[in-house]
Amino acid sequence: MPDPSDRRSHRLFVAFDVPAAAAEAVERAIAPWRGRLPGARWIPRENWHVTLKFLGQTRPGLEPWIRERIAEAVAAGAPAPSRTTSLGRFPSRGRARVLWAGLEDAGGSLARLAGALDATLEPGFAPETRPYTPHLTLARAEPPLEVPPAFAETVLEPVPVRIEAVTLFRSHPGRPVPRYEPLATWPLRG
Repeated sequence: MPDPSDRRSHRLFVAFDVPAAAAEAVERAIAPWRGRLPGARWIPRENWHVTLKFLGQTRPGLEPWIRERIAEAVAAGAPAPSRTTSLGRFPSRGRARVLWAGLEDAGGSLARLAGALDATLEPGFAPETRPYTPHLTLARAEPPLEVPPAFAETVLEPVPVRIEAVTLFRSHPGRPVPRYEPLATWPLRG
C-alpha cells in the first residue's frame, strides 16, 4: 500500500448509477411524501446512486492504489440484474435518519461485489460489519424524524435495473448539497 502522507484528503465512495426509468419510478413513489415529512432533507435526483463501498476521507496519494484494488474486485463481476423493490428507512425502528428505496439482490451478486470491494480494500479501509443492503438514499434527517408506517407501504413500481459498471466518486462539499464527481468507471464484464 502506498504512503498516504499527502496533505489534503478527498471524500471517496464506490457506487453505481441508477438508470433513468428506475429513478422516475422512485420519484413517482416519493412525490406525495415531499413536504409531508418536516425535517427530511431530500437528496436531489442528480445525486442518486447506490453505494457499494464508502471510503470516506482519503489521502489523494492512495487513489492509484484504490483504483487498482477496485479493478481487481470487479474483474470477475458480471452485469448484475436487479429491480426497484420498496421504500424504507434506517433505522427500521424508532425515529429515522435515512429514507431509502431498495433494490433487489435475489442472486446475491451485489452483495458479492460489495464483499469483493471490502476484501481488496481491507488493508487500507475497514470492512463493513453490517450485511450489504442495496439501496438508494432519498433523504436524511438530523435530528431523526417520525416516519409514518405508510411510507414503507408506498407502492414502488418494480422497474428492472441492470448494473453494468461501478464508479469511484469524489464528493465535493457544498450548500445546499454536495457535488459528486466521477473519477473512474469499471465495466462489469464477467
